[in-house]
Amino acid sequence: MNYKKLGNTDLDVSTICLGTMTWGEQNTQEEGFQQMDYALDHGVNFWDTAEIYSIPMREETYGETERIIGNWFQKTKKRDKVVIATKVCGNTSNKYIRGGGYNFGKKKISEALEESLKRLKTDYIDLYQLHWPERNTNFFGKHGYEHDENDNDWTPFEEILESLKRFIEQGKIRYIGLSNETAWGLSKFLEISKLKDLPKMMSVQNPYNLLNRTYEVGLAEISVREKSGLLAYSPLAFGYLTGKYRNNNLPEKSRMKLFKDFTRYKNENGQKAIEEYYKLSQKFNIDFTQMSLKFCEIQPFMTSVIIGATTIEQLKTNIESVNVSLTSEILNEINKIQKMFPNPCP
Repeated sequence: MNYKKLGNTDLDVSTICLGTMTWGEQNTQEEGFQQMDYALDHGVNFWDTAEIYSIPMREETYGETERIIGNWFQKTKKRDKVVIATKVCGNTSNKYIRGGGYNFGKKKISEALEESLKRLKTDYIDLYQLHWPERNTNFFGKHGYEHDENDNDWTPFEEILESLKRFIEQGKIRYIGLSNETAWGLSKFLEISKLKDLPKMMSVQNPYNLLNRTYEVGLAEISVREKSGLLAYSPLAFGYLTGKYRNNNLPEKSRMKLFKDFTRYKNENGQKAIEEYYKLSQKFNIDFTQMSLKFCEIQPFMTSVIIGATTIEQLKTNIESVNVSLTSEILNEINKIQKMFPNPCP
C-alpha cells in the first residue's frame, strides 16, 4: 500500500480509501465487516462514510453505514488502527435530517456531530467534512455556475470554522475537509482560516475519474499549493470504468441494475469515451479497473482514491491497483482520448 500525508498534518493515510456507502443497502453488516477486515489487513487505514449513508438516501437507512462501522469498532477494538472520515449534510429537503434546510449553523452542526459520534461508537472523528455546500453551486451533471442573487442566507464560512474549531478543542474531531466544493469555496475557507487563525481545510472530496477531470481546471493548483488534497470519489464512474456495463450489459445486483435513476454516466459521449479507454486497457494488457484507479492515484493533487466495492473480489482488484504502473505511453494515450471526449460526464 502507498501512503500520503493528509494535508499538512503528520497523519499518514493510504492512497486507497475504503468507501462505505453501499453498506446498509447493497451490502449487509456482515459483508461490511468482511470488507473492513480485508481492507485493514491489506494496508487500507483510511475509511470514508457520511451521516446520510447508505445510498440511495432513504429515511429507513439514514445513518446505517455509520452504525455498521461503529459496530465493527465495538466488536474488534481496532478504532485506533483506522483514520475515519465522515460528513455532515449541507442543505437538504429531507425533513428527517434535523428538519431539513441548512445544517452548518451552530446548533445543527453540533447535533450532527454528536449523532455521528454515537453511531460510530467513538469519541473522536479524524476527518470531519462538509458534505455539499449550503449555497447553490456545483450540482451533479453541470459544467457551469449559475448565480442566484437571492441565494445569500447560508451560514457564513467564519461561523462554520468557529464551530469546527470548538469541536477540535473539545477533542471530538481532529481535522476538517470539504466535499463537492468549488475553487471559490475552498479558497475562501483557506483565506478565512489564515486571516482569523481558524482550522484549515485539509482535503476536498469531489468526483474525479477518466470521464470527469474537471477538478484539474481550478482546484488542482489550490490543492497542490495549499496542501489541501483531493479525496476522489466515483473513480470508477459508478462501475462504468470497470467495463462491466459495456454492450448494454447490466449484471445482477449491480448499481445500474438496481438504481436506474443513476444516469450520470449514461450519455452518448461518455459511452464512447468508456469504449476508447477500455480498448486502451486491452491494447496494453492492463486491467481496466486498475488502469482507471491508478490514473487517479498518481495525480499530484491527489491524497487518496475512494473505492467502493460490493464484493470482496472487487475490493481485492481495487486495492491491488496500487501495484500497477502506467507508462508515459499509456498516459499519453489517455490524454488523447480526453481531448477527443473532454469531461463528458461532469
